[in-house]
Amino acid sequence: MSEAAHVRLLLVVAVALVDTDGRVLLAQRPPGKQLAGLWEFPGGKVEPGERPEATLIRELAEELGIVVEEPCLAPLTFASHPYPDFHLLMPLYICRRWEGMPRSMEGQALKWVRPGALRDMPMPPADAPLIPFLVDLL
Repeated sequence: MSEAAHVRLLLVVAVALVDTDGRVLLAQRPPGKQLAGLWEFPGGKVEPGERPEATLIRELAEELGIVVEEPCLAPLTFASHPYPDFHLLMPLYICRRWEGMPRSMEGQALKWVRPGALRDMPMPPADAPLIPFLVDLL
């Protein structure tokens, strides 16, 4: 088997929360974490036996204190990106409806960004290729 066959696959799911003004919510990675200071779409690792939609519902409640119903999550696109020690597969969902006001539950900075300004935000390499899909949609 080739060395490439032994790369660990990491499944992370993300969401573009879109407000009534058409802005997208980004969260800043906190100090001490890999890629600290970069802006990303909210989400997280899919746990064993967990569906991506269930992961988002859980993560959005934990990170942002909002309630999202599964029918409000629509798959948009995905990123497939090699990092030095793993390969990231990241589906991106779009969500326009939720209950509650998104707020930082884990101390991370949050920012609402217009789609055209997403390219100006420093983001992890896997997130950047997702931006054109959002710009086209919004």
